[in-house]
Amino acid sequence: MSETAKASNWNLPNALTTLRILMVPLFGWALLHDGGDSITWRTFAWALFALAMITDKIDGDIARSRNLVTDFGKIADPIADKAITGMAFIGLSVVGDVWWWVTILVLVREWSVTLLRLSIMKNVVMAAAQSGKIKTALQGVALAGLCLPLRQVDGWMDVPGEVLFYLSQALLAGAVAMTVWSGYEFFRDAWRQRAALSRTS
Repeated sequence: MSETAKASNWNLPNALTTLRILMVPLFGWALLHDGGDSITWRTFAWALFALAMITDKIDGDIARSRNLVTDFGKIADPIADKAITGMAFIGLSVVGDVWWWVTILVLVREWSVTLLRLSIMKNVVMAAAQSGKIKTALQGVALAGLCLPLRQVDGWMDVPGEVLFYLSQALLAGAVAMTVWSGYEFFRDAWRQRAALSRTS
């Protein structure tokens, strides 16, 4: 592909990104169905969330390996990620599995970083930091675990469900810590790059 040629927005990575965005309301509905107490619908919500996380990894790999990175993808991909995780945080707070202050803190950080990244995208290139990757992984695993009906099951699954629930809560605590730290790193590095750019312009 020549340097002047641009990848079409009509490609597989963008289709997967769009699919993730369209999944958000269905995921939220499944998670909140019957007040979050339906084992069937909570399991379905978990499957949707897991699918969203998998397609997020797949579409990024395809876009980079096949030179299908587009302006639409650069904007829509982080929005899709924040929409599905944001819906998970909000839904889990509604059903009482995540404290509201945690959800508010994470959403403020996530959307402020996303909006800043999009606003400076043309002038400043911000590579994904290692702390951000760790944050994303911890969030994904913790939220996936909490989406499962771990406290709704009984019988022989009662104790394993409780153990997995509190393990997911522990992972979420780590995710929150990395969310705050990676947000600080992002704003610090963005400020440094913009300052350096202004000195050279």
